[in-house]
Amino acid sequence: MRDALFDRVPPHDDDAEMAVLGGMLMSKDAIGEVSQMIDVTDFYQPKHQTIYDAIIGLFSASQPVDVVLVANKLLADGDLDKVGGADYLHSLVASVPTAANATYYADIVHQRAVLRNVIAAGTKIAQLGYSAEGSQAEDVVNLAQAEVYEMSVGKVRQDYQAIGPVVHDALDQLDKLQNGQMEKGVPTGFTDIDDVTQGLQPGQMIVVAGRPAMGKSTLGIDFARAASLHHGMTTIVFSLEMSKVELAQRIISAETNIPLVAMRRADDITPERWNTLNTFWNKLHDAPLFIDDSPNMSLMEIRAKCRRLKQTNDLKLVVIDYLQLMTSGKHVESRQQEVSEFSRALKLLAKELEVPVVALSQLNRGPEMRNDKKPQLSDLRESGSIEQDADVVFLVHRPDFYDKEDRPGEADIIMAKHRNGPTETFHLVFQGDRSRFNNMPQDYNSQGV
Repeated sequence: MRDALFDRVPPHDDDAEMAVLGGMLMSKDAIGEVSQMIDVTDFYQPKHQTIYDAIIGLFSASQPVDVVLVANKLLADGDLDKVGGADYLHSLVASVPTAANATYYADIVHQRAVLRNVIAAGTKIAQLGYSAEGSQAEDVVNLAQAEVYEMSVGKVRQDYQAIGPVVHDALDQLDKLQNGQMEKGVPTGFTDIDDVTQGLQPGQMIVVAGRPAMGKSTLGIDFARAASLHHGMTTIVFSLEMSKVELAQRIISAETNIPLVAMRRADDITPERWNTLNTFWNKLHDAPLFIDDSPNMSLMEIRAKCRRLKQTNDLKLVVIDYLQLMTSGKHVESRQQEVSEFSRALKLLAKELEVPVVALSQLNRGPEMRNDKKPQLSDLRESGSIEQDADVVFLVHRPDFYDKEDRPGEADIIMAKHRNGPTETFHLVFQGDRSRFNNMPQDYNSQGV
């Protein structure tokens, strides 16, 4: 049986479309307001799309807009007869008594377009469901979620674009950056790292890797603390290793200067420390930091939760601790292939949501085989694709972990990969008792480093 969905005319309102265009032909102010609300694809009638394009073309070129000028432009483009001639343009103006209601009509046009998108997405999802094999069920759910997310945020998928507008956007971005009008990326809280990276950038996958007990979780949480507690940016930490309470204890210790060991011994919390903790709680309880310690977290769950937070709280940073503990729930040929899938999917998630995703990762035993114990990019465990997908890779190295006399309390954060700039080694102070890294003092002398 043929689905009845395809036998119906999709939702649209010709009168509202005409009224919008009539208002735009009458008032330049109406063009400015309407162009912020709707796009050419929101119009159902092709001739209305063509007229809207012509109006926006004149408006963008800072030229006056009226029926005669739009008719001339359409004539020059060979489109005047297709839209019904100059008479049709005059009828558009005659259809509205005033341009004041143009935004009201634009909203109707947009709502109808959203409904058409809902129908299109639903049809596509249904087709995916019918055509998929049983083993592909999770992939279909992910595609369905992505389809609905894209529709709800009003993004139009565009496959290609001419170089001219793209270069213009890049130069515009540079101009704003130079004039201090453009926000930098998500701050890490470390002066030297922020100086080189200009903050963690939207769409980037950042890998923080290290051997066990080297401090990679601490560095990941430091990034989350800087973004959420110090700059009010919504951040989520997926903790596959530590419980929420353990994570909270580390954050409290790092923020209040109360040693981590004291958080686990009641006798060590003096009245003064209670005062400090209460002050911290009052400052913190509305902070936009979310923690998820669900066991056996699948990639699909992580994606779904991130999409929801992006819509409800304007998510700015994702931290996953750590990559090798994630599960796919699917039967795969090898663990390496599974980790490769995670890595690729997290990069795509970063691009889709336009947020930096910080993925913590284990290193293999390679560093311990070397005399200087320094980690390298090739030590990333279980997958070479992590190395390929990542935009930035930080390797955590603490010389005093192997030799207590070798630069005690210092850490090297080796930027082994930086897709958009130079690589560098950053020297930080490691305060393990308070579960944090700190900037190196200004008068630090890096002799022998």
